Amino acid sequence: MRGEIDGFILYLATERGLSESYQYSNRLALEGFAQWLEWQKIGEQEVQRLLAGGMELPSVEIAVKEITITQITMYLAKQKARNLQPATIKIVIVALKIFFRWLAARQLIPRDPAEVLSLPRLSRYLPETMNELQVDRLLEGIALEAPHGARDRAILELLYASGLRVSELVNARLENLDLDAGLIRVTGKGNKTRIVPVGKRARAAIQKYVDNDRKKWVGKKTGSEIFLSQRGTKLTPVRIWQIVKDCARNAGLNLNVYPHLLRHSIATHLLSNGADLRVIQEMLGHADIATTQIYTHVDQARLKAVHLKHHPRA
Repeated sequence: MRGEIDGFILYLATERGLSESYQYSNRLALEGFAQWLEWQKIGEQEVQRLLAGGMELPSVEIAVKEITITQITMYLAKQKARNLQPATIKIVIVALKIFFRWLAARQLIPRDPAEVLSLPRLSRYLPETMNELQVDRLLEGIALEAPHGARDRAILELLYASGLRVSELVNARLENLDLDAGLIRVTGKGNKTRIVPVGKRARAAIQKYVDNDRKKWVGKKTGSEIFLSQRGTKLTPVRIWQIVKDCARNAGLNLNVYPHLLRHSIATHLLSNGADLRVIQEMLGHADIATTQIYTHVDQARLKAVHLKHHPRA
């Protein structure tokens, strides 16, 4: 089974072009199942005895064609007994379903034992958002005269203007930015590229940063990433989180502000101001419209809250 997992992950990488994080989550789920099968074959008491004595476990091979739905459901029951969240269980089930479907398509197993598995129902949650006044306070509260003020303002302006993910922001490159046209090309989940509009305030902030601070920080090993550290190196996602947190604290916002909150906020603000749901989906790079539809519930919840608070007969 271990060899088939390697082949499956290679398929995800080369034929499907899926992201490294997606490959990793599938590998983690499948290898967890493979290890459980191996331990079942050895015997759980024997495994515990060997591990307690610091001894190596014997090598065991699992034939994928012999795996049954009973084994799969037993494993999933064990995972559920560990009080794992439904979302985590769903990741495991999806990994098993696409793995065995892949094996069956290549006739490596006589039939797909995971075909009958159903996905757990996930409780719907509404993403946190900021209102437009809070966003203005956050952005206007950044001191441009501070050592990295122009850069930090440009970062937050772009996060809010274009709804970028942190990974998309740190990898955004100068050659993919057209300030005159107000567009930026980014690479999102699954290595999919899309073109996203950049608002005039964000364009002005980026232009100021590029013309001043960025020029001073460029070194011999500097790449074409838009946002740099003072040493001329590419910023990390962790550093972006720190910048957003610092800006929120300096603006005096008593909120849990994080980069993705700006993405949630702009989606909600676009919707409440009349933007088409399909346009928001394309802008955010959602593969499924259902992901974008969550913001309709956020807007409805906001309207109901306002109505309840202000209507005389609510």
